[in-house]
Amino acid sequence: MKFLCQVWFDSAEIATLTEDEGRRLTQESIDNDNRLRDSGHLIVANALREPETARTVRVRKSEATVTDGPFAEIKEHLGGFVLIEAKDIDEATRIAATFPVARYGMIEVRAAYDIRFPDE
Repeated sequence: MKFLCQVWFDSAEIATLTEDEGRRLTQESIDNDNRLRDSGHLIVANALREPETARTVRVRKSEATVTDGPFAEIKEHLGGFVLIEAKDIDEATRIAATFPVARYGMIEVRAAYDIRFPDE
């Protein structure tokens, strides 16, 4: 089964990291990704730019509206995502607990599935 692990950061907490701590965290995350890739669990992992760089798109009555920034002003922000393969939610949760970034935020683990029509 595929599981999406959403990496949520507390903006204030992550901002307290020194440059060296940030580099160390990045290297630990790369090392962990490589370990998960080698074990066959990692499908893809990506970090996301800061929420201020986002654009929010809405389509209503065939009209697209684009606004700068995130949809909502919240204390936490989505900092990245990791798509993994695991046998069940328990294994996926154990894998998410190995993410070094979990020390500075939280990891939301959610099962993913393919959308298909019934006759496919």
